[in-house]
Amino acid sequence: KDRVEALEYALFNELRAALAENVTRIQAASRSVAEVDTLCSLAETAVRNNYCKPELDMSGVLDIRDGRHPVVEQMQTETLFVPNDTVMDMENARTLIITGPNMAGKSTYMRQTALIVLMAQIGSFVPARSARIGLVDRVFTRIGASDDLAAGKSTFMVEMTEVADILAAATSKSLIILDEIGRGTSTYDGMAIARAVIEHCTDR
Repeated sequence: KDRVEALEYALFNELRAALAENVTRIQAASRSVAEVDTLCSLAETAVRNNYCKPELDMSGVLDIRDGRHPVVEQMQTETLFVPNDTVMDMENARTLIITGPNMAGKSTYMRQTALIVLMAQIGSFVPARSARIGLVDRVFTRIGASDDLAAGKSTFMVEMTEVADILAAATSKSLIILDEIGRGTSTYDGMAIARAVIEHCTDR
């Protein structure tokens, strides 16, 4: 057993030394393989799922026609995903307020928009019939309810901290997705917070 362990350790040291001598080449090869793998995966996904080539510009316009959620549409095997449009611009439609009953698809629609914008900006085709997307500097999201009781933070405090971080860092060129604000407090306080946040974002 001692001889086996000594031999294993000697071989390990030899391998480590050989790798150290060629680490630059190995890292360069790894980066190239990773880039090719990424591009091939994006291309194959685009062909298989009928994605379109987005038009990117600096206009501040977001015009997505027949957009689809890239994950949800693959998970829905029994029913078809219904495509939908998203149209926003910096002048007349900077803010959209999405309302509807529970499980109507509001969160899916908002996340879908953020995913399409993100996919376009990394160089991918997108799940839509057509898409014109003005470049954004960041994508911010505030989605879901959670608490951090161990740190003394309620659901409301976690939510407000995240919103405060978004408002402090977002610019006029940011895409902000806020999925329900003001939960965990009274109805009128929650409505007041939501309205103040929306007005602040719209006026930036």
